[in-house]
Amino acid sequence: MSLIPSWFGGRRSNVFDAFSLDLWDPFKDFPLPSSSLFASNFPQTFRENTAFVNTRIDWKETPEAHVFKADLPGLKKEEVKVEIEDDRVIQISGERNVEKEDKNETWHRVERSSGKFMRRFGLPENARMDQVKASMENGVLTVTVPKVEEKKPEVKAIEISG
Repeated sequence: MSLIPSWFGGRRSNVFDAFSLDLWDPFKDFPLPSSSLFASNFPQTFRENTAFVNTRIDWKETPEAHVFKADLPGLKKEEVKVEIEDDRVIQISGERNVEKEDKNETWHRVERSSGKFMRRFGLPENARMDQVKASMENGVLTVTVPKVEEKKPEVKAIEISG
């Protein structure tokens, strides 16, 4: 019995086997990394070159510093680089290697990203680029860029005569 007619390109499915159900993906034949339903249909070279296009980085500014947080699950600190370019640009980059395929294994779904990523952020003049610190804990990279302390204007009371 088929849940999806064969003219949609899906293979015949068994209603009683939840893992054999095929969902029709209209973007199946397009080389888009967002088409995760049939990611295993993409050639191995495409999956190896798929970048972390969805590497999300938060940037917040506190009174003391600019703080960047990046979710990089599964990466070790040795696989991530934090660099400063042109005295005002911070660059966060890295690479996650694709798992080696064993001929005895059958992949049913490949959704985790692999490949290289790079994000760059231009910082304002108040950033102290010589004191940047980075740490990684539980797959979250935190980069802290202290800010130059603002000099508060000195207020001097003037006595009014007369």
